[in-house]
Amino acid sequence: MASKPRSEAEPTTERTPAWAEQLVRVLDDGLTIPGTRIGIGLDALLGFLFPTLGDALTGLGSLSLLVLAFQMRLPKVIVLRVVFNIAIDVLIGCVPFVGDAFDLFWRSNRRNLELLRRYSHDPLKRPDPLDYLIVGLGFVLVILAVVLPLVLGVWLLRLVFRAI
Repeated sequence: MASKPRSEAEPTTERTPAWAEQLVRVLDDGLTIPGTRIGIGLDALLGFLFPTLGDALTGLGSLSLLVLAFQMRLPKVIVLRVVFNIAIDVLIGCVPFVGDAFDLFWRSNRRNLELLRRYSHDPLKRPDPLDYLIVGLGFVLVILAVVLPLVLGVWLLRLVFRAI
């Protein structure tokens, strides 16, 4: 017997993918600081150990949540919030020490995962050209947020080596 196609009016039981849950755990709170309830993830650790490069790498990990938000057909305003969270995290995360402390409390990936969970239950959403434009702009902003720390890091290294 052939299965009948799902109509747009039928509700879905779409859940957040397990890979997204694991990614957020690793990036934002994979380890707990002993004696506290504060979790620390690769976002803060890599940013501290490898300034600018670590922030750029974890920014790429965050980009996958933006793609997921688009695939889940979340409302445009929610996609923009995801972009905003990523941009804030990467840009402030580039500031040595201050950015690393900020990463411990901002947890953009955790915020974005909560947005995905909260707004993923409307089966009537369909992407339109504006959705594509918003995600395209989001990609450009996140890529700039990844490239900017790398350029800044290279510039700082040149300054240091010229001074030596």
